[in-house]
Amino acid sequence: MLRLRIQLPKVSPLQVYSHQDLIHDALVNALVEAGANSSDIIGYQAKPWNFAVLGWHRGHNGFAHGLIVSTPNAELARVLSRIKPEHIVKRRWDAESVNFSAASVHIEPDPILPQQTQLGCIFYSPLVLRDETHPGKNKHWHQKLDAPELRLSEIINRKLSFMAGREVKLELHPDSLYLRANPKHSVLVNLKIFQDGRKSFVIGMQAPVLLQGSEEDLRLAWYAGIGEKTRSGFGCLGLLEEGIGR
Repeated sequence: MLRLRIQLPKVSPLQVYSHQDLIHDALVNALVEAGANSSDIIGYQAKPWNFAVLGWHRGHNGFAHGLIVSTPNAELARVLSRIKPEHIVKRRWDAESVNFSAASVHIEPDPILPQQTQLGCIFYSPLVLRDETHPGKNKHWHQKLDAPELRLSEIINRKLSFMAGREVKLELHPDSLYLRANPKHSVLVNLKIFQDGRKSFVIGMQAPVLLQGSEEDLRLAWYAGIGEKTRSGFGCLGLLEEGIGR
């Protein structure tokens, strides 16, 4: 298991991006340069890894000052330990680009203590969950963490259990006071822009949450992320008491 914080210096210009896929592709480029097989990091059979963009959004653009990248997989952790900022670059067909070559790389310490059974978290990147109550080809996404039909712990455990090859028993409790004060806590994220102008997007949710479970299960969630599309930069957890910072 390994988790890195890749941080641009304060004097460095922020990296501007209009869709999440640009950051994803830059990280894929860097992981391949560090020795990963492309099949291990993209596609249905890929190993688990997770990332979040640190920064903010204004209008349709994101402004990044850093990245969090993590994996619970031992093989990918060895690859991730060799990642170099100068390889976290990508230029698209429309000339949009990102470049993290000026960044520094720091290993984030494991925040989970022996026999710890709960962890207060925020989402560094939104939690994405498909709403399966809507039939048909068009995808629908949950937009409220307190929706009556959303069996949050059950959905999260099912996905983590499949990933780990064992039963995961976490309980997730969103902050009810936060949800009451922020009934609209969903965000639309531009995922991809195609050459013909079409756009792909997802809707994710953000709120403080309390995770309860075994030390092993907490650690898996911390390094793997939770929910869907974790390898595309969603469901990345951060410590509630630390915030994002710069």
